[in-house]
Amino acid sequence: MGKKIGITGNEAIANAMRIANPDVCGAFPITPATEIMQRFCTFVSNGEVKTETVLAESEHSAMSACIGASAAGGRVATATAAQGLALMWEMLFIASGLRLPIVMGVANRALSAPLNIHGDHSDGMGARDCGWIHLYCEDAQEGYDNMLQAFRIGEHKDLRLPVMVGIDGFITSHSIQTAEYLDDDVARKFVGEYQQTLPALLDIKNPVSMGALILTDYYHEYRKAHEQVMMRVFKVVEDIGKEFEKISGRPYGLFESYRLEDAEVAIVVMSSAAGTTKEVVDEYRAKGIKAGLLKPRLYRPFPYTQIAEALKHVKAIAVLDRADCWGGSYGPLFTDITGALYGLDKKPVLINKIYGLGGRDYMPDQAEYTFNELIDLAKGGKVKAVKEYIGVRE
Repeated sequence: MGKKIGITGNEAIANAMRIANPDVCGAFPITPATEIMQRFCTFVSNGEVKTETVLAESEHSAMSACIGASAAGGRVATATAAQGLALMWEMLFIASGLRLPIVMGVANRALSAPLNIHGDHSDGMGARDCGWIHLYCEDAQEGYDNMLQAFRIGEHKDLRLPVMVGIDGFITSHSIQTAEYLDDDVARKFVGEYQQTLPALLDIKNPVSMGALILTDYYHEYRKAHEQVMMRVFKVVEDIGKEFEKISGRPYGLFESYRLEDAEVAIVVMSSAAGTTKEVVDEYRAKGIKAGLLKPRLYRPFPYTQIAEALKHVKAIAVLDRADCWGGSYGPLFTDITGALYGLDKKPVLINKIYGLGGRDYMPDQAEYTFNELIDLAKGGKVKAVKEYIGVRE
């Protein structure tokens, strides 16, 4: 389909942006996402793209520039991580509320304090309810593929919503992995030219008002309308995933099921940790144990119905969170999975493991420990603790 190459996750994101050739990129550096815009700026300097790069004074300003450029009618992209994403928080709601299809690569990283520059999902989970579409990636290949698809998804005429594509900070962003780039012409044809389907702020012949004041008269209805648009995302993501498979040979859906069809015990986990878990699934299958895995790809909007259907036959499930909800009892992914399975007549046993905070390594023995507990629960054993931190020093 293309050529295989050794790349980092950040390179993969930057190269997908090169293919999309955005009109404007608002940028501000932050570890471990700095390299994305650094590499992309090389493409700008070399004349490989026609992008106007706005070097802002903060991430808040970078997203503000993206919002203005998108509202003016341009294809827009950016990248950030951790505190940078947190500083954008105010503007994230504005981008989604104005239905602006900005695409943002995120090298997911722990939030301060204490200061930590390594990978976990605290930043993405903190922004999970900002009205953006969220895609999470296992490796550099998925970073490249998802970033290409993100432009098509966000810019779809039935959606026009911003999209963030998450890769694990350092684990994926800086690790060199084998991936396959599509031929540039094939990839560019897939992404296509930007189509402005709504009036733009710079169209002086058709002036519009954006960000108008809405009080109690219409705000409630506006938010319901946003939810209705989000419910269209599932079909668009699936349709574009099928189209992408035709040119790449790589399938993409709402989530990935790995040896899940007849599984009695299963782990639900996102991003890079899924690769490690798959290896352990294979080991347990070799022992005759029906183990499986579900890896969410589309996290917002969350495909509750589809995930419930995929997990309904499993006896015991562990949801692994690389983020925590302090004071909220359980991890964010766990609460979503619990909500998805709530309506089942016969519910699987559910437990929650918090792992890998601040970039702590997720090792095969942690997956083995979790599967061993699930095997006991599937046989009727009692839950010792719904939530547990694994890989933590006592």
